[in-house]
Amino acid sequence: MSESKLVKTIVAGAIVGAIISMFDRKTREHTIETSKRVKDTVVYYSKNRQELQQVIEQKVEAAQKIYENASTNINTIVSKIDDVKEIPESVQSIVTDTKDILNNRERLN
Repeated sequence: MSESKLVKTIVAGAIVGAIISMFDRKTREHTIETSKRVKDTVVYYSKNRQELQQVIEQKVEAAQKIYENASTNINTIVSKIDDVKEIPESVQSIVTDTKDILNNRERLN
């Protein structure tokens, strides 16, 4: 029961807050202007559904390209990190090989 009161109170508070914010002239004008633009957009796309579908497809394609680029970049970064992790092993191998070569030269001399 208390959970439903919480949700009801939050909704009531949001409504009261919205009403109070409408006392400010700039907020009221901005809200009216934005509402008109949203209404005009909805009416336009309801009459031009094909165009809406094209816009949505373009946005989906753009999002897929962003995802693919991000995925490629992440894979490149992970690969570089793996390369960096291998550097100490490579350095150790070079040091060991150099030490062996120097020891062999000393024995030969």
